[in-house]
Amino acid sequence: MITNDYGIVSFKHQIMEEVCRLAWADKLDSENIDKLVYEIIPGPKPSYRCCIYKEREIVRQRIRLACAKNPVYNLESDNVVQVIDPACDDCPISAYSVTDNCRFCLGKACLNTCKFGAIHPGDTRMHIDPAKCKECGMCAKVCPYQAIVHLERPCKKACPVDAISYDEYGFCKIDEDKCVQCGHCIHNCPFGAIGSKTYLVNVIEEIKAGKEVIAMCAPATEGQFGEKITMASVRAALKEVGFSDMVEVGLGADMTAAYESEEWSEAKKEGRKMTTSCCPAFINMLRKQYPDIFENNMSQTVSPMCAVSRYLKATHPGCVTVFVGPCIAKKSESNDKSVPDNADYAVTYGEIRALMRSKDVELVPVEEEYQEASSWGKGFASSGGVAAAVVHCMQERGEDVSDIKLLKCAGGKECKRALLLLKNGKLNEDFIEGMVCPDGCVGGPSKHKTETEITKARKALLAQADDRSILENLKNYPMDKFSMYRDGHMEEGE
Repeated sequence: MITNDYGIVSFKHQIMEEVCRLAWADKLDSENIDKLVYEIIPGPKPSYRCCIYKEREIVRQRIRLACAKNPVYNLESDNVVQVIDPACDDCPISAYSVTDNCRFCLGKACLNTCKFGAIHPGDTRMHIDPAKCKECGMCAKVCPYQAIVHLERPCKKACPVDAISYDEYGFCKIDEDKCVQCGHCIHNCPFGAIGSKTYLVNVIEEIKAGKEVIAMCAPATEGQFGEKITMASVRAALKEVGFSDMVEVGLGADMTAAYESEEWSEAKKEGRKMTTSCCPAFINMLRKQYPDIFENNMSQTVSPMCAVSRYLKATHPGCVTVFVGPCIAKKSESNDKSVPDNADYAVTYGEIRALMRSKDVELVPVEEEYQEASSWGKGFASSGGVAAAVVHCMQERGEDVSDIKLLKCAGGKECKRALLLLKNGKLNEDFIEGMVCPDGCVGGPSKHKTETEITKARKALLAQADDRSILENLKNYPMDKFSMYRDGHMEEGE
């Protein structure tokens, strides 16, 4: 059902839903796509842009993203995160601007300080020429009235690795050599000009082909949809959509914690510092900006998503695995073919809800119970949860952990600060838990509710979990049938 709700999030999810409906009906061809564009933007007057032609072009590019395709002007890119150029044109080009607070003073400290000739007097106040401005900020520093402000674009401000810049026309450009694909820029752009490729059509095609398609829901799922929607509720809804089954990735978190704890124990004996390996944006940051740490200090244990995918592929040969969570960067992890048997696809909560609506499926409370993970595995979703589970595994093995020093990092700035300390040999702690999203996965860019709402609901849901231990829980699974290491190797005896 096409509506007139033009909020950014609802608008792009509406497009995803309609694309999914076409895919289910085998009607995702150029003729029906053109028809969909005109149904969404009927005209004759624009609803949220300057003209219906721009609105329709934006919809066309959003449809391409919804089909896991790049925008037509960036076809060679491998990045999951993409800019929709027609939507990126209303932010100011100049980062520094003179406000009405300018007193047009005689001293003109701004004019005398600028080394690039970018400032000149107007009729009533000073002006900055964006073509000459080098954005050094000296004019703003010396203005006695603080009349010059720094108008940093929301997308650039949100990027933790300074991967965003602008061309001469003011269009956002992503430096793919720097981008960690965290997706923070997507939800911080007030014009919806940045999006990510979506793999829902691929999933639909796999289901329609009769394959065993199994969903894997992130630990952060509990609490995303309120206190009454349990993992069993999500599992039932996904089966109704067409998935063969659903497994909670908290089970993979138990697996990761068990194997990473062995690495930590060995590193502790050797006096070697280590980082966790669960957050894909953190791993992308290591790989691109701290390659030595990536090679020498990162845990070689796979992420919980990969662990569950390998378990499923070992026990259900030929199955297709689909991760569901709040993370954009998981899409880049699933696309990384250097890690064997990882998830085939990764989708966000907003995307999976669009898929459900395309089949008229709703999330509703159910009476049945479902739990495969320990409470420690479920806790991976929160900042500090990974380290807590790993240390708990060491305790379960009877190790003394009293002298272990941990550094918990949540957010890009904290991660970068910790990695710089490690790079320069100044890190006091033994292990770094790195998560690029504030508050961990529950604060991911594609979360369904606010962190406060999610935390409250999670507390109620996690209180219902039993108190199984991590190592005892894993005795129920064939851990000798698949590798828990990034390169896929098997240890002797496995």
